[in-house]
Amino acid sequence: MPAYKRILLKLSGEALMGDDAFGINRSTIVRIVEEVAEVTRLGVEVAVVIGGGNIFRGVAGGSVGMDRATADYMGMLATVMNSLALGDAFEKVGVKARVMSAIAIDQVVEPYVRPKALQYLEEGKVVVFAAGTGNPFFTTDTAAALRGAEIGAAIVLKATKVDGIYTADPKKDPAATLYSSISFDEAITRQLEVMDATAFALCRDQKLPIKVFSIFKPGALRRVVMGADEGTLVHV
Repeated sequence: MPAYKRILLKLSGEALMGDDAFGINRSTIVRIVEEVAEVTRLGVEVAVVIGGGNIFRGVAGGSVGMDRATADYMGMLATVMNSLALGDAFEKVGVKARVMSAIAIDQVVEPYVRPKALQYLEEGKVVVFAAGTGNPFFTTDTAAALRGAEIGAAIVLKATKVDGIYTADPKKDPAATLYSSISFDEAITRQLEVMDATAFALCRDQKLPIKVFSIFKPGALRRVVMGADEGTLVHV
């Protein structure tokens, strides 16, 4: 039996790039979607929040000197593009998915309404939350913490390129060791950059644990939802 009935999966936009400089690598998105599809077949209810860095990276040069709020709204639109791509990829592998946006784009995607999102999850659909929180100055990490709390997720799964949180950058320090678990207070004090402090604080206050793991390790997502010793657990 899965260890978690309902999860919030946080993906970075960069996770979709594969080896490309920016944009969406089709084989990469298909592989990630297939990993998620596998856990849905176990009966796990899955919601997803994705960043927009892979899309926004292509226009980042033009954002230099731009008003922060304007740049953040552009980033939200980038997450909508990624969310639509994810939703389409889920449908292609036979998984029903719904994309819900925190900003109104009714002709493209339905608005985020909490009771509707809960209904979709209970029906076994994957729900992809687009446009972050709908507000500038808040990251998609914070959006993941917020949506995770709102839908009653058992855990937030932060999918990264590394297999957890290390004492130092493992690429720069061969002696760096992996934390199997760490408290929210220690993560905030140490200024660990795996998630922003606002997201850590929100999850801490809601007693919502975070698991940091590598989405690029085959089967890692399944192992996490089954309760295996994978990645780093951030807890109260």
